[in-house]
Amino acid sequence: MLRLLTIEFHKLRYNKAAKILTITYFVLLTAISLIASYEFNFGGVHIRLADQGIFNFPYIWHFNAWFAAWLKLFLAIVIVAIMANEYTNRTLKQNLIDGLSKKEFLASKFLTVVIFSLLSTVFLFIVSLILGLIFSDFNEFSIITTDLEYIFAYFIKLVGFFSFCMFLGILIKRSAFALGFLIFWQIIEGVFKLISSLFKWKFDTDILDKIVIQFLPLESMSNLIKEPFTRLSIVQSTMNQFNESSEVNSGVHWYEILIVLIWTGIFLSLSYYLLKKRDL
Repeated sequence: MLRLLTIEFHKLRYNKAAKILTITYFVLLTAISLIASYEFNFGGVHIRLADQGIFNFPYIWHFNAWFAAWLKLFLAIVIVAIMANEYTNRTLKQNLIDGLSKKEFLASKFLTVVIFSLLSTVFLFIVSLILGLIFSDFNEFSIITTDLEYIFAYFIKLVGFFSFCMFLGILIKRSAFALGFLIFWQIIEGVFKLISSLFKWKFDTDILDKIVIQFLPLESMSNLIKEPFTRLSIVQSTMNQFNESSEVNSGVHWYEILIVLIWTGIFLSLSYYLLKKRDL
């Protein structure tokens, strides 16, 4: 394992684009703290987000995990690029000539995916913990450790998403086209979701969501960390005033984690299949 990680680290070390994108990603994660001190002005009403409870424990784990997940595209570009560069620079063929098996090659890439995901998760945990200790109204240990499953879900989400990106890099071999296909696939899932919404509105049933939509790869990853805003007390109070239901199902569920893990296994299997069958 250490040998495989050393090989990948050596490749990343001399990839300037990968270093810039990775640094940008972590800088943007750190910039979450800037939101806390920024004061918005709405029609003469001054609102500081930190005063609205978004950095209260345990809500901060949910909010920051959801917010940080939007930034994963930066690392996705890195994953796709390093995979596509293996073909462009012919390092894949050279690695195989030097004695690296195709299974070991794929394992080195997946280890990179796991390391990126783990580092991002640990960094998010530290940033969230510091912000919570500074701004949260509740600092009891039992409250701080509540809802930590969102951090775990964030890790699973990144591993699944980056595994998809790795597969696209192997499938298409060109980073720009692979990222284009990723966007195209997102549009396809969006069309399916639109059809499901129309079906639900027409027939008052969410059957398509239950049997199709939740099992789509990107949608299943999105379902791991649902939007956090309906959990805010100010939002729930507003909904109650308009006699709207304030019940939300925003928790992390085991079956949603299982779906993403299955997709991760599928992407790894397909990636290995392509490597085995192709003439490299």
